[in-house]
Amino acid sequence: MGKDSHFLLVVCPECGNKQRVFERSSTEVKCTKCNAVLVKPRGGKAEIKGKIAKVFD
Repeated sequence: MGKDSHFLLVVCPECGNKQRVFERSSTEVKCTKCNAVLVKPRGGKAEIKGKIAKVFD
């Protein structure tokens, strides 16, 4: 894990659930409440589908 990699608190655009995700996730991440896609892998930094509420160092 490089120093440019962080965990993020993402707000689901469908239900508002907050979930911690890795910004360089290599797998698709879905909301644990409504199953909406929150993160899509892109070979580097992932595409974040929800609003980023917090960045963890």
